[in-house]
Amino acid sequence: MFAFWETRAFYDSFMARSHDRLASAQSGTYRNLQAKLFDHRFDVKTGFEPRFTDADVVRVAHCRVHRHRVEHFSLMQAKVWNPAMAGSPGMVRGLFGEAPGNEFLVLSMWQSAAEHGKYRVERVERLSLRAQTEADIAALAGDVVELEPSWTV
Repeated sequence: MFAFWETRAFYDSFMARSHDRLASAQSGTYRNLQAKLFDHRFDVKTGFEPRFTDADVVRVAHCRVHRHRVEHFSLMQAKVWNPAMAGSPGMVRGLFGEAPGNEFLVLSMWQSAAEHGKYRVERVERLSLRAQTEADIAALAGDVVELEPSWTV
């Protein structure tokens, strides 16, 4: 689940006034839930908007980066990965976010899984070597998620 907040003040207000009531109503409907708050660092391709009507899939990568490699990792996202994704047909938009503890989120929206697959097959290995991603990343989790339009609010 992804939630996008216009400002930190709106997020804090929701957490103070509504979160606990909503969470208690959902008790027992999920297990092992974790929530992370990422601050927007920069857009991928164009100005990010949390609009999902023009995308069928989202690729999410949750990265924990070695402390001494954070600056390099962020620079490579901006200078290597971002332009490569932005130049890929079928890539709609995305964002790069940061959380405390050297954690980052790369979220990219794609017109289809097939379009994302073309980018992945053609470029990921070469880009990873160029960006020295293996040296930066301590842990990586992620997936390609098919969007369900009826779940979008």
